[in-house]
Amino acid sequence: MTVSDTVDQYTIMSGDRSKIKDLLCNRLTECGWRDEVRLLCRNILLDKTGNNSVTVEQLIAEVTPKARTLVPDAVKKELLMKIRTILAENEAENNSN
Repeated sequence: MTVSDTVDQYTIMSGDRSKIKDLLCNRLTECGWRDEVRLLCRNILLDKTGNNSVTVEQLIAEVTPKARTLVPDAVKKELLMKIRTILAENEAENNSN
């Protein structure tokens, strides 16, 4: 099991995953990322509409890598710090038991 899988599993079991997800959604909305991705999707659909219809899978495959690069570093850092804090609290809790 990778570190990522372990963190994922812990956050699900502890109930912190929904908190992290909510924080991410809020930050992405606040910084305008969602609007940028929506515009990116719209532009891709307009560009490709002349050729043939675009499937959802094709749209996702094209948008995902671009959308990931648009996530601001500040948002990534904040989420990483939140995850580290959660894991540190868990470790402290386990050491005190």
